Order: sequence, then C-alpha cells, then structure tokens
Amino acid sequence: MRVLLAGATGYIGQAVLKELADTGHEVIALARPGHALVVEENQAITVVEADITMDTDWDSQVPPVQAVVSCLASRTGAPDDAIRVDFEANQRLLARAERDGVAHFVLLSAICVQKPVLAFQQAKLQFESALYDAPVPATIVRATAFFRSLVGQLARVQAGKPFLVFGSGEGTACKPISDRDLARFIVGQLDEPREGTVQRIIGGPGPAITPLVQARMLCDAAGQPCRLRSLPVNMFTWLRWVIAPLALLSQRMAERAEFLRIAQFYASESMLVWDEAKQCYDADATPEFGEDTLEDFYHAICAGGRPPPDRREHSLF
Repeated sequence: MRVLLAGATGYIGQAVLKELADTGHEVIALARPGHALVVEENQAITVVEADITMDTDWDSQVPPVQAVVSCLASRTGAPDDAIRVDFEANQRLLARAERDGVAHFVLLSAICVQKPVLAFQQAKLQFESALYDAPVPATIVRATAFFRSLVGQLARVQAGKPFLVFGSGEGTACKPISDRDLARFIVGQLDEPREGTVQRIIGGPGPAITPLVQARMLCDAAGQPCRLRSLPVNMFTWLRWVIAPLALLSQRMAERAEFLRIAQFYASESMLVWDEAKQCYDADATPEFGEDTLEDFYHAICAGGRPPPDRREHSLF
C-alpha cells in the first residue's frame, strides 16, 4: 500500500516511518524543509520536502496514495500554531485524501482532548469533527503520554538533584507508551477494514503510574537516592497572573502564558480515560498495548544503551 505520511520528521512520525517501511508499505514521507530524514537504500520511501502549513502546492510532487497517516502536531501549543498545524494542515491532508479516494486516514491525536481547555486541544477536536463529517474512512488514535515527555528530569536526577513533583506526586497518573509501540499500533490500523470514523484510545502496558513512581524508577535507573521536591500544583497559574499584563502587549509573552496554561494542565490532569459520569479518570478503562515499559526505557538510557530523546519544545523543567 502506498501511504502518505505527514509529520515524518517528528518523534512519533520517525517511528511510524520505520514501521511502515518494515511492514512492506511504500511511503511518501513529508519532511519539513531543512529537517533531513535518514532512509536506507532498501526501503521504499520517497522523501518530499514541503511545508504543508505554508506551501499552496505542497502536494505537487506527491503521487496518488491509498492511505494517509498524519502525525502532525503543533510544536508550541500556541493558538496560532495550533490552528495552523493541528487544524488547517490536517484539513489540507484530508482534502488530498478525498481527491485520491483513500481507503484509510489515520490521525494521531491525544488523550488530553477529553477535557479541551487549551487552544491546541480545541484545534485537534475541530479537525476530528471534520473527519467525522468526511467521506474518507478514518481512525482517530488518542494516545496517552509518550516516553519522551517523561525524561525531562533525567539530567537533574543524574546530577543528584531532587525529582520535582506537584503536591504529593500521586495526584495524576498515566500509562506511557513508547514510540515503537505507538507506531506499531498506528500502522496496524491500516490493516483493519474501516467504514466511517472510529476513535481508538491507547496507552502502553500497565499498570498506570504516578509521578512518584516515575521518580523512583528514574532514580533507581540513574543509581541515585530517591529525593523529592514538592511544588504547588497552582504555581503555573500564579506565574501566568504575573505576566498577564505583559501578555496583553506582547505576542511572545502571550505564547508564554499559553505555555504556562499547558504546564498547569499536565501538572494537574491524568493521561487516562475520563469517565464523564463519575467525573474521574479510570485507569482500568484505559486500553493497553505493546511491550516496552518506562522502567526499561529509563535503564536503557542511563546505561548508555540508547540516547535520550530530543525533547525540543516539549520540556517543562
């Protein structure tokens, strides 16, 4: 199957690209200009450099495809960036998918859209709604936390500094999933016959873990005593209040204020299925997939078996 992959240079996109090639698909990989992709000679991968958010003829070099996989995601979460990437760029992909009459459109979304209070969440939901209205068969993959989002304190711990937690460190939980396992799940959707649009929430192998458990795992992997420093959950709200007057005058400060809102959300909300009737997160209802565990991931990095992932804009500490 010839698959158009958008977001091929991103963290999950690179893993999806490898999985598509390894499972015998022909891939047209969209890459942002200036972001090189390493392609092996025996892989059926064609790299097309195009900025889908800006170029009006971004798909002029793309041949007809049978499926589309979108791993696009706003890099900053700022409102303008979210609309441009999470909604408008995906809309362009969908329009191309409709023209080609593809058999499947797979969208990587996020589990956090269950409680849409942030600009990027609302942009994702706006496009999800467009998918439901489109004639193209589609799967929306709402993934829980990535391993990459849980290594931000690696250097702190390795330096003997305390692991930062909010409150007791037990107020939130997640079932983190590796890039490899998530890529396997995403590509596996292409083998399922699809009519209309369906939603798939997915996490990694359980049980759900709290930041306190993450701290113990990371400290153990780094060979450091488990030292904690508790921060108030509302600290990001207080910081946002401080810069609020500046945010009215400066676009840069407005984006920082949005970043603080994002940080506040992740400090206080779990990445699990939200039970609307009970008004709580439900670990047991959160599906699991894969074999990779966060504990093994920490040990592999600390032992030098693999480099820590590039977190780019996705760092809070």
